[in-house]
Amino acid sequence: MKTTFRPAIMLFGALTLAVGVLYPLAVTGIGYVAFPDQVRGSLVARDGKTVGSSLIGQSFTAPGYFWGRPSATGPMANNAGGSSGSNLGPLNPALVEAVKGRVAALRALDPGNTTLVPVDLVTASASGLDPEISLAAAHYQAGRVAAARKLPRERVEALIKETAITPVMGVFGEARVNVLALNLALDAKL
Repeated sequence: MKTTFRPAIMLFGALTLAVGVLYPLAVTGIGYVAFPDQVRGSLVARDGKTVGSSLIGQSFTAPGYFWGRPSATGPMANNAGGSSGSNLGPLNPALVEAVKGRVAALRALDPGNTTLVPVDLVTASASGLDPEISLAAAHYQAGRVAAARKLPRERVEALIKETAITPVMGVFGEARVNVLALNLALDAKL
């Protein structure tokens, strides 16, 4: 019996050390060298104070700010500890009603805007934490933000263009804007 358990225990200890200690330390070390900003949470600071993360969506509700995608996380919006989607299919009546309500709310807050509401402003992402919106969603909100800040719409549109993220190598992904970066640029430049 001793000859059976001893190798098993030794193998268990060696694998625990390799997979449970050495591998995580190595991967973390490589991450700190290769991707230091991401490993530290991609935190964004303004005037020495952390104001958010460029990888996790934040809730902006004031009319003078751009708003991100709705969050499906619980128990509060943009809760990184509770990342999840709503798991509602496109034909689910609850999702249809939620989208209708979000469209109505956007229309009520910007009644002069008659363009189509971009889908990413009324549907949550799979993680519920998406920090970016499409350029269409940013342009849709430009009039409201400009009016709330008493600025020419052209200046707000120029900021959208300045902060836009282009597709990787011009092919992968779509053009988009990070909501936190856009709002911080709006505060800093206007």
